[in-house]
Amino acid sequence: MSAHRVSYTLDSTLDTVNSAEEAASQIATEAGFGEEEVMKIAMAVREAAVNAVLHGNAYDPGKKVTVDFERTAQALVITIRDQGKGLDLAKVPDPLAPENLLKTSGRGIFLIRSFMDEVEINPSTTGTEIKLIKHVHGAAVDGKEASQ
Repeated sequence: MSAHRVSYTLDSTLDTVNSAEEAASQIATEAGFGEEEVMKIAMAVREAAVNAVLHGNAYDPGKKVTVDFERTAQALVITIRDQGKGLDLAKVPDPLAPENLLKTSGRGIFLIRSFMDEVEINPSTTGTEIKLIKHVHGAAVDGKEASQ
């Protein structure tokens, strides 16, 4: 997998979430990930894009969501940014808490973290940036094959 970067700017509508998911699927496939990993990457991007449109930008037509895909020899790094007021991570409910188990929403960040190898969430007053990282498995690390 060689270094490569692609960026998209999306409107704050749920329709654009599909294009982010499709791009993630295509880029992950081209990067050499297997079918199951491609599905996980695409779903993580979809969840992050929905959060950016719905919670971050609140469907504001004047605000955009940017999605950057960067392929390196070690990983696929996906960065999604909204232009909202920022996210208070302390206020994100635990989807595994008994009172939240039957709720139909609130699992996005939990799913993203379970699908990706690393997740960095950086809220600010000008928006939230979430970085999703999926490592390339099987690559040589100090002459030894990396574990999966």
